[in-house]
Amino acid sequence: MSELASDTAMVLAAGLGKRMRPLTASQPKPLVRVAGKPLIDYALNRLAEAGVAKAVVNVHYLADALEAHLRARKMPAITISDERKQLLETGGGMLKALPQLPDPFFSLNADNIWLEGPRSAFHDLSARWDPSQMDALLLLVPHARAMNFAGQGDFHMDALGRLRRRQQGRIAPFIFTGIQLVSHRLLRDAPDGPFSTNLLWNRAIEEGRLYGLSFTGQWFEVGTPDAIAPTEAALRRG
Repeated sequence: MSELASDTAMVLAAGLGKRMRPLTASQPKPLVRVAGKPLIDYALNRLAEAGVAKAVVNVHYLADALEAHLRARKMPAITISDERKQLLETGGGMLKALPQLPDPFFSLNADNIWLEGPRSAFHDLSARWDPSQMDALLLLVPHARAMNFAGQGDFHMDALGRLRRRQQGRIAPFIFTGIQLVSHRLLRDAPDGPFSTNLLWNRAIEEGRLYGLSFTGQWFEVGTPDAIAPTEAALRRG
């Protein structure tokens, strides 16, 4: 199996989980159960299976409950990036955790569920990674492989893998899975406080340094309570 580009992932777990209400009234979204297992365990298990040794998990909403759950894990080894005082969004969260993250690092959402293709998503990203050309490499999925997704898509991808955004009123063929491989270069000159990774992606697009890779597995959008039952049914089918 090909070598991993990084031994560390940032797991974004600090969000408020508003779309998952009422299930998040008393628990953070990463602890909402799907097929009997907390959402975050799906992401962490995939990291462990791929051989990613370390995970930096950011926490904010009901952080004590999430930290208590994570203490039981042995693999990957968990460190916490504490955002209890201020929720920093995706970009700000990465920037705060940067001293704990090697260059490059994987990043993924705590609510990611997917079925792997012929090899792991992290090995696919690693095999494609070229730091001389890329500030970030996003794992994308076509609509046919995106379960429960009803949106218009996020990106167009050219023959070299470079990305551009969906135009207003149009449909784009690729959806961002929440999984990416990120260079420290993407985060250079980043603003202080809360901000979205979209800000950094826009600059990378302008510089021709935001790339994508089409995922060969199946990915599940699990953003709302009504997505749980169909996801459970699909997981039972395998």
